[in-house]
Amino acid sequence: MKERMNYAKASPEVYQSMLGLHHYLENCGLDKKLMDLVYLRASQINGCAFCIDMHWKDLRAMGVSEQDLCMLSAWHEWPAFTERERAALQWTESVTLLTEGFVPDAVYETARAHFSETELAQLTLAVVAINGWNRLNVAFRKPAGAYQPQAAAASVPSPV
Repeated sequence: MKERMNYAKASPEVYQSMLGLHHYLENCGLDKKLMDLVYLRASQINGCAFCIDMHWKDLRAMGVSEQDLCMLSAWHEWPAFTERERAALQWTESVTLLTEGFVPDAVYETARAHFSETELAQLTLAVVAINGWNRLNVAFRKPAGAYQPQAAAASVPSPV
C-alpha cells in the first residue's frame, strides 16, 4: 500500500500536537507495558498496521512473550494478563468502540477498582491519543515495518 501523504511534513503542527500528548503520557506515571498493551489493543481494533508494528515491537523489547501478544485480542480468555491490565484493556475497547453501547457502567466500575481518578483520566487520554494516531496513520496509509524499538534506537523519538 502506498502512502497517500506524509502528514508530519504537510502539517508539522499536527504532528507536534500529537507528540505533545505522547510526551505527557510518557511521563504521567502509568506503567509503560500497560500503556503499550493499550496502544496495541486499540491499534488492532482500528486496523492500524503502523501502530501495531510499533507497539508489538516495543512490547517484545520489554520482554513480553510472543504468545501473550498473540493472545491480546482474546485477553479476556488468556490468564497471563493481570487484573489491572484486563481492566485497562476493557476500558480501551469500550472507549475505542463508542458506538457499541458507549462505555457501560460496569466497565467504568471495573476500571475504577484498579485505577485512581487521575490514572483513569490519564488512561483515557492514552486511548484518545492512540485512536488519534491510528486515524492519522490509517487515513494517510503510513507504511508499517520499518519501526525499531526505542531500546534499539534510544536517540530516535517514538511517535505513538
